Amino acid sequence: MNDDAGTRRPAPQPPPMSPCVRVCVMDAARRYCTGCRRTLEEIANWWSLSDAGKRAVLADLPARRPTAN
Repeated sequence: MNDDAGTRRPAPQPPPMSPCVRVCVMDAARRYCTGCRRTLEEIANWWSLSDAGKRAVLADLPARRPTAN
């Protein structure tokens, strides 16, 4: 997509999808869902978060994977 000056703008990104995998079990020790790894607050607020807020939550999820013992 080009603007009036002829420079190329990136295509808009679609809204982030929920990471929910329908395995809704809260890990009491870690305080997040074992399925999607979001906290209760993140789950409750997901639909009211901005796209940037959703992307920030999604970026944090890989660090919440359980570590092997």
